Amino acid sequence: MPDFVIRRAGIGDLPGLAPMFNAYRQFYARAPDLPLAAHYLGERLQRDESIVLLAIGEAGDALGFTQLYPTFCSVAAAPICVLYDLWVEPAARRSGVARALMVAAADQARATGAVRLELMTARTNFAAQRLYESLGWVRDQQFFTYSLMLVPQP
Repeated sequence: MPDFVIRRAGIGDLPGLAPMFNAYRQFYARAPDLPLAAHYLGERLQRDESIVLLAIGEAGDALGFTQLYPTFCSVAAAPICVLYDLWVEPAARRSGVARALMVAAADQARATGAVRLELMTARTNFAAQRLYESLGWVRDQQFFTYSLMLVPQP
């Protein structure tokens, strides 16, 4: 039995979530900005624009989170979810937290009626890639992903 639980986060979880979200952004080469992290997550939670799943340890400490964005697939004519963020605190890594968050994300997406989950990760994030593939995720071999920056990023 794991020594943590996974549950949907609410606005009251922001004090534990924001530092992890700030660390997640730093992993992807963004400058530390805890107020920005708290504001961004707070808006998503207050507006019910994303689903944040939180791993909580026995002592009540936040161990990790994942964030899903519900959207749609025109080709499938069905709802899907984008798993955009996954973070586990360094001290909690290799304890099953990431795997449990991924399984909970799939369960949550199914419960919303989504027919598919999608995610992107850095090409060099080999540990995450191994986790995803061990859970049955398949790397896309058919489509390229493009982005158009509309506002300069720091």
